[in-house]
Amino acid sequence: MSKYGMVLLLAGIIPFILSFYPPLKLYNNINALAKTILLILFIFGGWDIFATYRGHWSFNPETVSKIKIINLPLEEIMFFIVIPFSCIFTWEVIIFIKNKFK
Repeated sequence: MSKYGMVLLLAGIIPFILSFYPPLKLYNNINALAKTILLILFIFGGWDIFATYRGHWSFNPETVSKIKIINLPLEEIMFFIVIPFSCIFTWEVIIFIKNKFK
């Protein structure tokens, strides 16, 4: 596994596992979650594709895998899925805790 992939795994594994904690009910909003992540992937992934095409942005081949999708390393595509998911999960946990201790 690449270094970038390891960072993504570490950033996403705990939120993913805990997202199944029943009181959070994160899975009840799966459509909204998917739409949000796809929008982020489309907007920022598109920007990344453009930036790498123009040479404004690049990826160190020593830290990413050789798998590329539209000239982006697989890890960069996964970044736009894992990090937004982790952020949304964190936000939902904050709301859950806030409501629990009112």
